[in-house]
Amino acid sequence: MILEICAGTLESAIAAARGGAQRVELCSALGEGGLTPSIGMIKTVREIPGLSLHVLIRPRGGDFVYSASDIECMTEDIHAATACGCDGIVIGALTPDGDIDTGTCRRLIEATGGSGINITFHRAFDLCRDPLGALEQIIDLGCNRILTSGQAATAEQGIPMLKKLHEQAAGRLGILPGSGVTPANAARILKFTGCRELHASARAEVASPMEYRRQGVSMGAPAADEFTRKETSPQTVRELLEQMSTI
Repeated sequence: MILEICAGTLESAIAAARGGAQRVELCSALGEGGLTPSIGMIKTVREIPGLSLHVLIRPRGGDFVYSASDIECMTEDIHAATACGCDGIVIGALTPDGDIDTGTCRRLIEATGGSGINITFHRAFDLCRDPLGALEQIIDLGCNRILTSGQAATAEQGIPMLKKLHEQAAGRLGILPGSGVTPANAARILKFTGCRELHASARAEVASPMEYRRQGVSMGAPAADEFTRKETSPQTVRELLEQMSTI
């Protein structure tokens, strides 16, 4: 069983390792659904012993239909991430009709330079129109796994589709359930899907150390709380692994 932690900061990546997670998907801007992290973060996380590092390649929030400039940015990010020694990249692209954009995905995979690193197709999959057909396209691309909630709001709600995907994949790639995975449902998701990996953020709220707090000023959304953030909890990671070990 493998637990992948979605880490949006260096602190979260360190916490994932302390909790015993085997792998992190490193990203930034989790409020946007995750964007490509900085080179500084990639290099620093790469130094954490015993932690497999997969880097999200996503240049912006919103949909997964990418322009020529988006694709150029992503290929440069892949060059940089592989130069930093990452173990894998996390990619995905769709056509306006909701199919897998195999042309763009091939360009992104080719940008790894034949390094043989792991390729995960991310949750763009959950917005495609034909998941079982898309599964075959992603297998043909040579991806190692698909991160998916089973096209549902959470992985627990998506168990029926996750099971279908796992059975159809038949070992040709892995199905990585993600979205809303907690110690309370981890074992259930694994048991009823047959999957052998889980993806979770395992985050808890952390209060800001700032004592002076100006009110009425926000750095992002108007209702954003600038004095609270969420970071991965080592204890929650340990609890997830404990539940996974029961299957």
